Amino acid sequence: MNNIYEPKFVKQLFNQMSGSYERMNYITSFGFSIRWRRQFLNKLGKSNENLSVIDLLSGLGENWTYLKQNFPNSNFSALDFSEEMIAHSKNKANKVFRNQLNLLCENILQSNLESDFFDVVSCAYGLKTFNSQQLEILAKEVSRILKPNGKFSFVEVSKPRNKILYSVYKFYLGKMIPVLGKLFLGNPNDYKMLWVYTENFENCNRVKEIFEKHHLKVNIESYFYGCATGIHGEKMK
Repeated sequence: MNNIYEPKFVKQLFNQMSGSYERMNYITSFGFSIRWRRQFLNKLGKSNENLSVIDLLSGLGENWTYLKQNFPNSNFSALDFSEEMIAHSKNKANKVFRNQLNLLCENILQSNLESDFFDVVSCAYGLKTFNSQQLEILAKEVSRILKPNGKFSFVEVSKPRNKILYSVYKFYLGKMIPVLGKLFLGNPNDYKMLWVYTENFENCNRVKEIFEKHHLKVNIESYFYGCATGIHGEKMK
């Protein structure tokens, strides 16, 4: 198998899934992805101030409506390195932000984002595609681009610790989702990777430890008995 954490491989995978990824997130999480998305974004709080907000690994822009609601007077950016995800998200960008979104096609691990610039960083369902070394780079970049006291929040589908729930989840994601992918959405091999990444990732415990090494105050959250986990916190002064 290819190195599944190689950026070229990950980009190709998400380019191929771009037309159906939002639906697949909904299906793979039994519909909970929307609820988890709202919950993890609420960790950032709400503000009517003119802040600088960026959505990393922004995919199809699923976070944007909530971000706009929570930070109505802010300036927004979004970053993803999948050209097809960017292309498919432009209509949503125009609808939610009325052409006022700075939409960037860049790799967050090698970005040109300005240092000490953002008040808020969000990211949904992208952590699992990074290995430990890449998570170190990601944490360093989040710390670099955030202003002191700037806030961040991440969420990721995870392996539940309950053995019964894990068995059901493994069967559903590992076996049923590729079948659904083949029937309705395209190449089943693409959707097999969602479980491969999830099983390797496990949960956000390791992410918390890595982020704490980079001048970030980190809290960890568990959603629906560990079917998703997240981190949130702020950059220390």
